[in-house]
Amino acid sequence: MAVIDLLELPATAPKNTPLVGLDLGEKTIGVAVSDATRMVASPLELIRKTKFTDDANALFKLMESRHAGGIVIGLPVNMDGTEGVRCQSNRAFARNLLRLRPDLTIAFWDERMSTMAVNRMLVGEADMTRARRADVVDKMAAAWILQGALDRLRNA
Repeated sequence: MAVIDLLELPATAPKNTPLVGLDLGEKTIGVAVSDATRMVASPLELIRKTKFTDDANALFKLMESRHAGGIVIGLPVNMDGTEGVRCQSNRAFARNLLRLRPDLTIAFWDERMSTMAVNRMLVGEADMTRARRADVVDKMAAAWILQGALDRLRNA
C-alpha cells in the first residue's frame, strides 16, 4: 500500500482487523493495538531499538500475531504546527517499513503532548515511580496516539 491519510484507513485496511499504534522514540518503539472493532487501544509492548531490520521484524511479528490490518504512527508535530527533525525521522521510518513490506497500510496521527499527558497521568493517578514509568511510558503513549486516531475515525 502506502502512507495514506488517516481518514482513508478504514477503507484500505481489512475490516474487523486491529490497528497497531506506534510511538517512535530514540531508543524504543512503543507499540499499542486496538481491538478488532477499532474502539479501544491498549498498550502492547516495548521494542528496544537495535538495527532497523530487527526492529521491523519484531513489529511485523507482533502485527501477524494480532492479525493487524494497519499502522498508525505518531507524528511529533511542533506546537506551532511545523514539522521538525523528529517528524522527518518518523516519516523515514514509515518509508523504510514500506520498503520491507510494500503491502502495509500506514497513517500518521499528530501526537503532540502524548508523552507529557501519559507521564502526567502515570504520576498523578497511578503514583508511579520514575523508574517504573520508563518501562511503560512509550507503550502507553502509543496507546494514547492510537486511541486519538480511533476516536477521530469514529467521529469522522
